[in-house]
Amino acid sequence: MEGAVKIIYTKIYAPLSKDIFHSLTELNKAIREALEAHNTQQLKGRNYSRRLQFEEIEKETLAPLPVLHYQFKKQFHARVIKNGHVNLGPDKHYYSVPYRFIGKRVKLLYSRNTVEIYSNYERIALHKRNKNPYGYTTDKDHLATTHRFVTDWTPDKFLDWAASIHEDVRLYILKILDRKQHPEQAYKSCLGVLGFAKKAGNERLTMACQRALNYGVYNYKIIQTILENKMDSYEESIFANELPMPSHDNIRGDYK
Repeated sequence: MEGAVKIIYTKIYAPLSKDIFHSLTELNKAIREALEAHNTQQLKGRNYSRRLQFEEIEKETLAPLPVLHYQFKKQFHARVIKNGHVNLGPDKHYYSVPYRFIGKRVKLLYSRNTVEIYSNYERIALHKRNKNPYGYTTDKDHLATTHRFVTDWTPDKFLDWAASIHEDVRLYILKILDRKQHPEQAYKSCLGVLGFAKKAGNERLTMACQRALNYGVYNYKIIQTILENKMDSYEESIFANELPMPSHDNIRGDYK
């Protein structure tokens, strides 16, 4: 190897270093011509060239080049969470593994394009790499039945369902989707909120979402509280019936 580097340096680099090139294309052309002259030159003391030796002896023993370019791989260790996914920390993205590995520690080998997941030297999952933070890449075959609902829903499905009820319900669902870091949490919350349309009716759900939007609170629990306490029917603020501020000598400023 070192000998070949020295020969190429002497036969190609040294001669070309004396010339001036005005473009990379021009330089590459000169390198190719010098390389071809080197390969076709007859070897000293022999009746063949490097080119001839390659064509007659070496070429037929070569294996095909890899279909894919080589990529460096890095590794990351993590534990599989309860929903059957594991977090690739550098990207903050989640990938599914077969559900029987839930709770186990696994190794992720990742390159620019792929993520491989291993348990005890056995590859248990292979995914295309996705750098979308807090997103999920899921193979449905990996999931237990109780987890599969996550992959059957998308943000667009929830937004379309909400829009069919009222635009304010759609806005509320959008707020939930925007604020939840993990899709599974967001989908469960959306499913619960929209489920109230059947229990309480579209009109009451719309009014509950409107009131929750005013509060600036975006989750299933607040909608449940509003509906159970019939707060959706309040015409004014729930604080409207508070007692007036009493007169008191220790209160500063204009309180009248």
